[in-house]
Amino acid sequence: MKLFNQLFCIAVLSVVLFTACNSASQPSEQLSGSGKPAESISAVATVTPVTAPPAIKPVKKEEPVSAAKKDFKVGDRVPAQEVCMVNDAYMGKKQIEVPYQGKIYYGCCEMCVDRIPKDKTVRMATDPQTGKKVDKTEAYIVLLNEEGSVAYFANEKNYQQFLAGHK
Repeated sequence: MKLFNQLFCIAVLSVVLFTACNSASQPSEQLSGSGKPAESISAVATVTPVTAPPAIKPVKKEEPVSAAKKDFKVGDRVPAQEVCMVNDAYMGKKQIEVPYQGKIYYGCCEMCVDRIPKDKTVRMATDPQTGKKVDKTEAYIVLLNEEGSVAYFANEKNYQQFLAGHK
């Protein structure tokens, strides 16, 4: 009998705690199934489903556009304003302008926009022909592949020499 009493007390306490926890967002008066105030703790407890808070959506970075979707083919010069200069990717549409020290760089998202003034490595590239550093705003930008990767040359002459040497 003692075990039964203990189990009964645990069950009653569980119902009380469960009811108290669920009443935090409801009026203090518990309702029975009939819509009238419940007379005792033995009234049927209704469970309100708890919904998770809406998920925070991450900032979506733009993906490079397939070269086939635009008028450019692999090997063509592409406009600087359509290149994310942080990801070195042709995006197929005008990017966000980032003025820095009198020059205009381009980024595809707020993360890239914030990074350009802070990180010199994203403002400079290496000319594949000469191995020298070139400012991306002054570069001759060429589409490398269908995925949208680009290369930065100091000028068109360097690009033509690069092509001739890699045939």
